[in-house]
Amino acid sequence: MRRFHTFWKLSVLATLLVVGPVLAQEIPQAIPSDVGMSPERLEQVTNMLQSYVDDERLPGAVTMVLRRGSVVYAEAVGSRDREARAPMGVDAIFRIASQTKALVSVGIMILQEEGKLHISDPVSRYLPSFSHTTVAVPLRQGGYEVREAERVITLRHLLTHTAGIGYGDWNYTGPGADEWSQAGITGWYFGHREEPVRNTVDRMPELPFRAQPGEAWVYGYNTDILGAVIEEVSGLSLDVFLRSRVLDPLEMRDTHFYLPEEKRHRLATVYNLPSGGQLSRAADGPGMETQGQYVDGPRVSFSGGAGLLSTARDYSRFLQMLLNRGELNGVRILSPTTVALMTRNHVGDLYQAPGMGFGLGFAIRLDVGEAGEPGSLGDFRWAGAYHSTYWVDPAEELVVVYLTQVIPASGLDEQRRLRALVYSSIVQ
Repeated sequence: MRRFHTFWKLSVLATLLVVGPVLAQEIPQAIPSDVGMSPERLEQVTNMLQSYVDDERLPGAVTMVLRRGSVVYAEAVGSRDREARAPMGVDAIFRIASQTKALVSVGIMILQEEGKLHISDPVSRYLPSFSHTTVAVPLRQGGYEVREAERVITLRHLLTHTAGIGYGDWNYTGPGADEWSQAGITGWYFGHREEPVRNTVDRMPELPFRAQPGEAWVYGYNTDILGAVIEEVSGLSLDVFLRSRVLDPLEMRDTHFYLPEEKRHRLATVYNLPSGGQLSRAADGPGMETQGQYVDGPRVSFSGGAGLLSTARDYSRFLQMLLNRGELNGVRILSPTTVALMTRNHVGDLYQAPGMGFGLGFAIRLDVGEAGEPGSLGDFRWAGAYHSTYWVDPAEELVVVYLTQVIPASGLDEQRRLRALVYSSIVQ
């Protein structure tokens, strides 16, 4: 009976996913036991997440698990909008923030495969404003001085977050933070800006960066800068480039920088869970911890670092393409050799997470024991600021997408439980 129940849910999912003016070639659904997973154990994922909803620590979430090229689990829990009593649906649309970075990194590699750039090129070849960059260096007596960068910043530095560029004074009070604050360039949210992203990016080299290129792993505007490079090289806006080269070919029909009005009703609501506080609805308007201006707003700044909205269905198609070494349903986005290059460690020991390295857009597992959590050598992952995450495990032929909308998400630990439960469901 449980076997039928699981298959019935996946059949309903298939019906939901093909609704639209054009029937997409969907990723097939499979009964978990047919691809080496336990349906009973997968059901524990639902129970676990529902417990967080019941405890009012999580508003709602959508989880999708693919094994051996088929969807084996797709479940929504909780609410899309608690105040409106609107249940979460598997087709809900989420702000995916830094999960945008993977798509833009793929965009750069597409241009390399076409011979239009190379990741060893200096950024200044495409963005002349980066011809001269500086670094804020702390002084022993306090304060800091601004020094010339010792080497040029390359596209590879940006892909690996080793350019020394942070997110302004967001979560940072060190040398140079004051200048970024005064310039009004801070944090990862761009939806309020009334100028193209290139204009913002071109002002960044006027400000001191945090570290010398190639000497530290610093998370920041790197992929927003890559988005500006894509626009310069392709002659297209980042929105149009990604739509024509990645989103449309992969039939990712619900992935947008700014949501069409007719899809507003599917957008999941953002909630705040501050330290020691209760889950509450985020304020409307611009900002990193608000609802953001993803429907109503200027709609002109396409942030390559954190700007996209998507669904579990769409994002799983993108990840399955990577797991398939660059291809999905006969459509090739990248060559297998390029995907292999992207999913290797490029930073030595600069990325400080235990057992992990960093590739061209992803964190890469180098040592399962040191990492201290279930996984495989070579699995790769990243996450989004609204507490979403994903990972791809080539050894297990596994793709997992987890989407929710909580920022800050103080004390939430369901993601590591999710990882443990998914791996414990693999029985063959």
